[in-house]
Formats: sequence, structure tokens, C-alpha cells
Amino acid sequence: MKKFIALFALLAMLCGLSGAAFAEEAAPAAATAVSAEAAPTAEAPAPEAAPAPAPVPNKGDTSFMLITTVLVIMMSIPGLALFYGGLVRSKNMLSMLMQVFSIFALITVLWAIYGYSLAFTTGNAFIGGFDRLFLKGIFDPVSGAVANAATFSKGVYIPEFAFVAFQATFAAITVALVVGAFAERMKFSAVLLFSALWFTFAYLPIAHMVWFWAGPDAYTDATAAEAATATAGWLFQKGALDFAGGTVVHINAAIAGLVGAFLIGKRVGYGKEPMAPHNLVMTMIGASLLWVGWFGFNAGSALEAGGTATLAFANTLIATAAAVLTWMGAEWMLKGKPSLLGAASGAVAGLVAITPACGWVGIGGGLVIGALAGIVCFWGVTGLKKLLGADDALDVFGIHGIGGILGALLTGVFNTWSMGGTGIIDYVNNTIVDTTIGGQVWIQAQAVLTTLIWSGVVAFVCYKIVDLTIGLRVKEEDEREGLDTTGHGERAYNL
Repeated sequence: MKKFIALFALLAMLCGLSGAAFAEEAAPAAATAVSAEAAPTAEAPAPEAAPAPAPVPNKGDTSFMLITTVLVIMMSIPGLALFYGGLVRSKNMLSMLMQVFSIFALITVLWAIYGYSLAFTTGNAFIGGFDRLFLKGIFDPVSGAVANAATFSKGVYIPEFAFVAFQATFAAITVALVVGAFAERMKFSAVLLFSALWFTFAYLPIAHMVWFWAGPDAYTDATAAEAATATAGWLFQKGALDFAGGTVVHINAAIAGLVGAFLIGKRVGYGKEPMAPHNLVMTMIGASLLWVGWFGFNAGSALEAGGTATLAFANTLIATAAAVLTWMGAEWMLKGKPSLLGAASGAVAGLVAITPACGWVGIGGGLVIGALAGIVCFWGVTGLKKLLGADDALDVFGIHGIGGILGALLTGVFNTWSMGGTGIIDYVNNTIVDTTIGGQVWIQAQAVLTTLIWSGVVAFVCYKIVDLTIGLRVKEEDEREGLDTTGHGERAYNL
């Protein structure tokens, strides 16, 4: 009982976050434009001009964002849950499903209470403020109006609630990814407490640093652009490119999982007893749902139904297919037989690697990134895993960490025009400008290193807090029996 009291006390403290904003009080990135007042004449004061009406979001863009949000939800539940569930032993199947399902619910609630505000409102370069605490200010109950959120095109907006929901799914699946590294041995209460802490102190700052900015309409001239950029996240100011979450999602989750695998220790019998996946059919179904849902993840990150969304969509299809083939080929050559597990793992590796690049690179660049991901991530779950010596049960770091790093760095290579990339938008002059390979790769490397260090250190502290309060690991006898029955009183299969 004391353990659960401690758990709920800490969660209550998180939900009660309040106080002044970090830097200055300002409107969030999703602010609507308001026209200046008319100047009075010399003869008599002129009546004040009515404010320009708020732009009306396009219904097609709004529908697109709602559909992509549903697709990302499908990635988590059931996609990730089934993918992970099939990979563990049968005695832990329901435990894995329960962890992913519960984390999704927990993070969604925390996102509405304070997460969205800290990630996507003006604060300082590392964290946002409290302008959207409990999502206040988005809906006007008197007029029934919903505030707008900026996209990546000037004068184009979507309802802010669509952006809130879309980003909530990103936060939820990121935290759920972590649990694959320490599968089959962590207390359920510890999983929830760690998830709340790490989400607050790792995910939210990284999301703010990489993705927060004032929106394109703030970039009217050089002076305005300088002022707007000064309010953006630290890595955004540096020019880091992360279209859909290579740093924010995959590297962020992977290093946290790896730290947990080291601190919690290896599973009982690891290396001595067989621990093969119990149901590859479930894993295949989960991987397929991940691939389908990932079109929402990547294409939806364009925030509007246009050409960039179609580029991200095409790259998500083609790069992933290339990764399946190269992983399968590498496994075939080195192990003598291609496996379904390898093909499914290759698909996830390709999806991870193309995520930061999908809207920034051409199809040729996407093919190269996907093909390399299949080979490099295959090494990540075989050679690198042995070198590290950690029991990363479901290869979170080998696939999401290595794939995310590869994709983030190669974004800097293939974003350039010489490599068929898109370049970047100059919002002041309303033109497209090129990047340089050396310069952009260095910026990408800074984003990767920042994420690894920040998330790794925060994860270490969070694990220690959980261990000192309610404990991290289940008892050995409970682990041997299985977490389905000892933790939840259920069985996946009644045979």
C-alpha cells in the first residue's frame, strides 16, 4: 500500500504543476493574426478598424490531420502492443499489452494537463510555459470558436485541437517504446511512475528544443525573423532538421531504454534459457499495423495535405521496403536463412531511419537511407548488442537508437539539392534555399548528441527515483512465473 501511495503522490505532484512562465508571457505558436489599428485623421478621431477575422482552416487539411492522428493511435494500440507482445514469452504477453495500453492513456492525460503547454508554448530555449495549462484558451465557450495552430505555410492554419491531439499521440508512443528494452522484469507500478517522470523531464524538453517555433507568419522581415527565432527551441534555432521524430521520438526513447536495461539488469536465465518470441504471427500483425500507421506519423507531420505530405508518404513506403530487403539479405547471407522476424525488424528499422528525413529528402535519398538502415540496424541487434552487454530485450536501442541516429545524420546529407533534397524555406524572402552537407550534418550531430545526453541523464535519475521509492524490479519468483499472472491475474492463453 505504501508503494502505491508514493506512486500516486508523485503523480499528483506532477499534475499540480503551476507557476509563472519561464521567460516572458507570450501567445503560443498557434496564435492567430490580428490587424493593426487604423491611424486617426487630423480632423477627427477615426473609428477603430475592426480586427481582421481569424483565418478559417481548410476543411481538407483539418480532415487530413484527424485521419493521420487516428493512424498514429493505431501504431501504438494495437500496433506497437502486438509487435512487442509477440516478441516476449507467452507468460508475459498480457503484461506487455497492458504496459503499452496504460502508458498511452497516462501520457495522453498528462499531455492535456501540462505536457502540450510545456512543449509548444513560448518559454525559453529549453522548455515552454503555462499558457496552455489544461489546454486553456483554445476553446472559447461564448463564441464556440477554436484557436488556430500554424502550419509550415504562411496563412495556412489548422484548428489547434487537431495539432494538440496529433502531438499527443507522438508523446504517448515515444514513452511506450521505452518499455521494450526492459520487458519481462519491471514492476507495473514502476513502469507508470518512470513513464510520468521521463515524459516530463526528457520528452517535453527535447520536443520543445527541436520543434517549437513561432510559425511562418512571424517571419515578415529580417528583424522580425530574428526576434521570432529567438523564441524558438534551442535546436530549432541551430537549424536542426527532424521532420517527424528521429531525435524527439526514436533516439530519445532508445537511450532511455538502454539505460534502463543496464540499471534493471538482465532477465533471470538470460543467455542460459531460451527466450525466443512466443508468437511471430502477432509480431507480424503488429509490424504491419506500424507500417500502415506510420504513414500518418510521417505524412501528418507536414500539418497540411500538400506536396510535402505526399513526399513524406512516398518515402515512408519506399525506404521501408528497401530496409526489409537489405535486412533480409544480410540475415540470409550471414545466417543461411531469411526469417519473418528479420523482415519485420527490417521494416521497423526503415521506418525509424526515414522518419527524420521523410519530408526533407528526395526518393533517391530515401532509398539509400532505407537500404542502409536494414544493414546497420541488423548489426545493431547482433554485433553492437553483444558489445554493449545489456539485455535490451526487444532491441529498442539496436533499431530505434541506431536507426534514428543514422536517419538524423543522413538527413543532413540528402537534404541538399545536389543529393536530390528539398533544401529549406527562407520565410523572409519566401524562397527555397540550399543547405551544405558538412554544415547541416554538424547541426544534425549536435541534435543527436544533445538528445542522447539529455535523455540518458534524465532517464538515469528517473530510474533511481523510482527504485528508491517503490522499487524497479519484480521478485525473482514472480519473474519466473510470468508477469501476466503475478502482476495482472490473467493469462493470454487458457490452454
